[in-house]
Amino acid sequence: MEPDVPLGGSVSVGAASTSISRRGVEQYEALAYDLAEQLLRTEARRARAVGCTPTGTADATCAETFLRATGRRLWRRPLTDAELNALVTLAGNAATTLNDFHRGLEYALAAMLQSPHFLFRAELAEPASGSGTARFSPYSLASRLAFFLWNSPPDDALLTAAAEGRLDSEEGLRAEVERMLASPKLNRGLRAFVTEWLGLQRLDAVSKDPMVFTSFSSDVPAAAREETLSLAEHLAITRDADFRDILTTRETFVNRRLASIYNVRAPSQTRADGFGLITLPADSPRRGLLGHVSVLALAAHPVSTSPTLRGKFIRESLLCNEVPMPPVNVNTALPEPSASLRTMRERLIQHQVDPTCRSCHLLLDPVGLALEHFNGIGAWRPDDRGARIDPSGNLDGASYRDALGLTQTIHDSPSFPRCVTTRLYRFAYGRHETDGEEAEVGRLTQDFAYGGYRLRRLMSSIATSAAFRRADGVAGRQP
Repeated sequence: MEPDVPLGGSVSVGAASTSISRRGVEQYEALAYDLAEQLLRTEARRARAVGCTPTGTADATCAETFLRATGRRLWRRPLTDAELNALVTLAGNAATTLNDFHRGLEYALAAMLQSPHFLFRAELAEPASGSGTARFSPYSLASRLAFFLWNSPPDDALLTAAAEGRLDSEEGLRAEVERMLASPKLNRGLRAFVTEWLGLQRLDAVSKDPMVFTSFSSDVPAAAREETLSLAEHLAITRDADFRDILTTRETFVNRRLASIYNVRAPSQTRADGFGLITLPADSPRRGLLGHVSVLALAAHPVSTSPTLRGKFIRESLLCNEVPMPPVNVNTALPEPSASLRTMRERLIQHQVDPTCRSCHLLLDPVGLALEHFNGIGAWRPDDRGARIDPSGNLDGASYRDALGLTQTIHDSPSFPRCVTTRLYRFAYGRHETDGEEAEVGRLTQDFAYGGYRLRRLMSSIATSAAFRRADGVAGRQP
């Protein structure tokens, strides 16, 4: 299928302005018929899915039973009478032509799977009683909640809550949000957020020179992604802990491949996928997210480290700083290593002599250089081409001696929780915050702090806020 296109580094924001090409339409059509056939061609699957036994080739009553229930799940709202009648007619005509009731249902099901009502999330507004403002319709709000917290469509219980008007009250909304936060599906929502926040989907395209990094095999990117996602789950859901600790914790999840890169013993107890929780040694120079292969390999070149890319990652993803685009046609090539330019720090300092490069590199390089003891795939190295590495630096006035000092500095900075809040806000809303919403992001950040920086609480605060339900300026009516 056509890939999701991020906007401003966010797939959820990009989804609001996406379109489907002609080729994409053809792919969806083929996939829709394939899925419909898989569901309805075998007797066992039919028995589970259809929910009734047809009395003839074109049993409109049985077809309506199936299409009404299935349409509610696929379109995330009840079908209108006109929509349902059209689908029942389509199923009946196809069944009569093919002399097969279930083949007729396949055509109607494929039509639902190709519909914009399935492929796109329509967020429709209605007047909010007595306030002069607009709010999302109950079914639109149900979808917002489900895709935010679960990264999946609403379940039957949530759709029923919408139908019964329970999402219209603060008490009813809070009850549903608490139910959703207690569900195992929360892991999916958290993983989707962390993947987008840190750009982990880009690991699929990471390439390293096998002559330089012999231990970076084809299974490392997937393992690196799983380490970071597992740690986020462990802190945010299993322990419901201070989420800032994702930067400083000695705990992490590794399999044998990552353990060899980190030069630690593989876990003795593992999950079915081979990953296990370990605690890094007290004297380990590696801590938290900035010690993960996922981050260190992404923010590096195929044959070397890149303090510039690592600094850019920290500035944009962890601190939400705006990093300007480099000038057009700027020379990004660094001086080649030499007797006088042995380390990456020395080469970058020489590169900054060019005034067109200086401003950006002064913003990014001092931060990224703190991670120079980690090579291009995240393995520890004692020196750079035999020369001593200097990992000291300064982040916005706060000095540090090494990578551990940098991680603690970011952990303690008020910019980090504000950035996490901002990124989660964008993920939940599917768009960037407006100038008028800065106060709401600030309020949520304060609540995040008061609650001990627990991400589950922040998710609840966003989902139950009045702003999340408000749809001012959104056009449309619930069908």
